[in-house]
Amino acid sequence: MTMDEIIAYVSGLDDGVLVLRPRPGDGTPEIAWGDAFFYHSPDGSVPTAVQPFATIVTKDYPDDLSSRLDRPDTFRLNVHVSKDDFARLTGHRPREAGAAGADPSAPDTVFPHPLYGTMGWLSIVNPGPRTGDLARELLRKAHETARSRYERRA
Repeated sequence: MTMDEIIAYVSGLDDGVLVLRPRPGDGTPEIAWGDAFFYHSPDGSVPTAVQPFATIVTKDYPDDLSSRLDRPDTFRLNVHVSKDDFARLTGHRPREAGAAGADPSAPDTVFPHPLYGTMGWLSIVNPGPRTGDLARELLRKAHETARSRYERRA
C-alpha cells in the first residue's frame, strides 16, 4: 500500500473523515510536514482535545528513530486499536510487558508503536502483501470507534 492508497481508503470510509496533511505555509510545525493525521470530524474542523484515530509519519522524529524512516520511500502507518485487537496481534495487552521481539523498522510487519504502544497504538512500516488487508481492517475499526465517540459527545 502506498501512502496515497491509505489516504484514499480512509477518506472513503464516510463523509465525516478529516485528513490533515500539514504543509509549508499552513501554520503547522515543520516537523509534521508531509505526514497525515486522520480524524472523525463531520464539520471539517480539526477537533480540539481529541487525538487522531490514525496517522502516517514520513520521517524520524527526534525521540522516535527506531523505524528508520530516513530510508527512501519509507513511511509508518500508526493506528489506535482496541485492547482485544492489540492482544490478538501482539500476544499481550497494551500496558503489559512483552512488546520485545518485533523489529520496528521491518516493513510489512505489525508491531506496537515505539512510543505509544502502551496506549494501544499499533504500527506498520510500508504495509504490503502481508499486512495490507489487516491495515484496512484496523483503520476501519479505528474510524468506527472515533465516529462512535464523536456521536456520544455530540
